[in-house]
Amino acid sequence: MDDIAYRRAAWRVEARLAFYRHAMIYVVVNVLLAILNLLKNPDHLWFPWVILGWGIGLLAHGLNDYSYRWFGSRREQMIQRELQRQERLRQQTPGS
Repeated sequence: MDDIAYRRAAWRVEARLAFYRHAMIYVVVNVLLAILNLLKNPDHLWFPWVILGWGIGLLAHGLNDYSYRWFGSRREQMIQRELQRQERLRQQTPGS
């Protein structure tokens, strides 16, 4: 396996692990906030807003990390086309 492929795979694995950590922290913190809210001020429930706001951020994080599955091959095709285009331009330029 070449170095570039290894680094790309390692980066994807690290991104997924970061998402898992983010999700676990999200669950733990929001459970604690819900308990705190229900014990201290059950008449005014504010914890669902935290869950919603942070949940949107977590969703964005997950889509960013896992969108490679859906768009990865298309992305690679686009990169290859761009590299080919740049190579053609380089070959057409005098003195290169």
